[in-house]
Amino acid sequence: MAEETQQLEHARQGPKGHVDEPIAATPEQTIKKKKKKIIIALGKRKKSVARAIIREGKGRIRINSVLIDLIQPRYRQMRMKEAVMLAPEQVKGVDIEVTVSGGGIWGQADAARTAIANALVMFYKDNALKAKYLDYDRSLLISDARRTEPHKPSRSSAGPRRTKQQSKR
Repeated sequence: MAEETQQLEHARQGPKGHVDEPIAATPEQTIKKKKKKIIIALGKRKKSVARAIIREGKGRIRINSVLIDLIQPRYRQMRMKEAVMLAPEQVKGVDIEVTVSGGGIWGQADAARTAIANALVMFYKDNALKAKYLDYDRSLLISDARRTEPHKPSRSSAGPRRTKQQSKR
């Protein structure tokens, strides 16, 4: 019994018989890292869904891992840049990564621009920026709720409202 307590005391002491004591932290070690601000915003258009992640950075904007300046066709690129052009000072201090899926290229472009604008407004909490976006184009902040009408049963290849042509006689 006495031998077991001696072994326990020895195990608690550490190497060379010193008792482990908490080491006082230096001032450099006590400085906590500032938590980075990250905002996630959504944008939708038809079947397309875009998710924008905004964080402090150098002003880089990527759509599906491609820089926004490299997106083709140019009109699609300009459409996505509208939110950026209306707030150039705010964009310089942040990095925006947009992931878009579903739908066609124009639906994806509109979903991405909505996500970028919403992310900027949520990141800066700026009512003046929100008003600027609403005055320019309401669809920059509010996703378009319109969806395509589904096909009716038994006419899967025809459109949703197509009927057989009426005969005069």
